[in-house]
Amino acid sequence: MSAAAMPQPANKPRTVLFASLIGTTIEFYDFYIYATAAVLVFPRLFFPAADPAAATLQSLATFAIAFFARPVGSAVFGHFGDRIGRKATLVAALLTMGLSTVLIGLLPTYASIGTLAPLLLALCRFGQGLGLGGEWGGAVLLATENAPPGKRAWYGMFPQLGAPIGFFLSGGTFLLLGEVMSDEEFFGWGWRIPFLASALLVAVGLWVRLKITETPDFQKVLDRNERVKVPVLAVLNEHRRALVLGTLIALATFVVFYLMTVFALTWGTLKLGFSRQQFLMLQLFAVVFFALTIPPSALLADRHGRRTAMMLVSGAIAVFGLFYGPLFGAGGLLAAGVFMVIGMCLVGFTYGPLGTLLAELFPPEVRYTGASLTFNLAGILGASLAPYVATWLATNYGLEYVGYYLTAAALLSLFALVLAGGARPVGPAEPATR
Repeated sequence: MSAAAMPQPANKPRTVLFASLIGTTIEFYDFYIYATAAVLVFPRLFFPAADPAAATLQSLATFAIAFFARPVGSAVFGHFGDRIGRKATLVAALLTMGLSTVLIGLLPTYASIGTLAPLLLALCRFGQGLGLGGEWGGAVLLATENAPPGKRAWYGMFPQLGAPIGFFLSGGTFLLLGEVMSDEEFFGWGWRIPFLASALLVAVGLWVRLKITETPDFQKVLDRNERVKVPVLAVLNEHRRALVLGTLIALATFVVFYLMTVFALTWGTLKLGFSRQQFLMLQLFAVVFFALTIPPSALLADRHGRRTAMMLVSGAIAVFGLFYGPLFGAGGLLAAGVFMVIGMCLVGFTYGPLGTLLAELFPPEVRYTGASLTFNLAGILGASLAPYVATWLATNYGLEYVGYYLTAAALLSLFALVLAGGARPVGPAEPATR
C-alpha cells in the first residue's frame, strides 16, 4: 500500500505545538549563542587583536554569513519538505544546525592555527544558517497546517516563541558563565560550553520530532498527487509577487530585532560603558517582554487579520526609530532598560503573526519552500548586515542615524503590507491578507 493511501494518525495538538516550539527554541539558541559570542568572544580569540574595533567588525562579518546560507537551506530543505514531507525534513534541519554548533565549540583558536581558525568558524556559521534556513519554515507549517479553523495565528505563534526562549537560554548561559568563571577561564575554555551543550538539546528535539506524523495539508497534497517537481522554480516562476512582498513585509522584523540585540550589545559594551554582565542582564530582562507580547499579537491577528496586525506594529516601529538614538544614547541603566523593553515589545508584536502570514501567501504544494525563502531572504536584507551597518552609521554619523535606518525599514514593510491587500488568499476560509 502506498504512503498516500495509508491512514495517517492525527497529531495531538500538544505534541504538535511542543514539537514546533522545542525545535525552534533549539535552533534559535544555537543561532544566538553565536551572535553573543561574535560580540564578546570571537573578536578576541579568532581574529588578530591589534585593532579591537576591526576585529569586532570582522567577527560581525562572519555573523552575517549565516543569513546568506539561509536561503540556500530554504531551497534545499524546502525542496524535500514539499516533495517528501515536513517531518523528515525538520529532523534533517535540526541535525544540520546541531552538528554545526557543536563543531564551533571544538574549534582551535587563532592563537593555535592562525588564519585557518576564522575560516573554519565561517564554515560552521554557514552550516548554522543552512540548518535554520530549513528549520523555521517547517516548524511554522507543522503548527499552522495542524491548526483548527480560526486559530491559525495562535498555533503559528508557538514556533515563534522559540526565538525569545532560545535567546533567553543563550544569554542566560553566557551570563551564568560570567558569574562563576574568571575572565581567564571563560576565554580559555568556558565559552565552549554553550556550543557543546547544544548536543543535549538536539537529542531532546529529535526525540519529540520523531513522534509526530505528517501534517493534514501535506497529506492532501500527497493524496491528490499535487506535488511540484522543483518547488523553488515554481515559487520563482509562479509566486514571484508573494515572494517579493513577503520578503519586504518581514524586513522590519529582522532589522528591529538585530538592532535591539547584536548591535545594542556591541554599542552598549564598547561605547556606552556597560559591562558585559550588565548589558546581558538588561537584554534578558527585556526578552521576557518579547515573549509576553507574542501571544496577544497572535490573538489580535486571528481576530482582525494578520495583515492588519502587522500594519499597526510596522507603523509603531517606524515611530520608535525616530526615538532610537535619544533613548539608547541617554545613558544609565534605567534609560537603557526602558529602551530595551519598548524595542522588544515591538519585536514580539511583529514576530508573533509573521510566520502565519508568510505561510498563507503560498499554496500547500510549495508552502515549505515559499515561506522559508521569503523569511530568509528578508534575513539577508534585514538582519545579515544590520549590526555592521548600524555600527558604521553610529560611528560615523551618530546613533540617531541608526534609528533612521530602522524607520526606513519599517516604512518599506508597511508599504509592502498595503500592496499585499491584493494578494489572493490561499488558506481555507482564512485569507492571508485579511
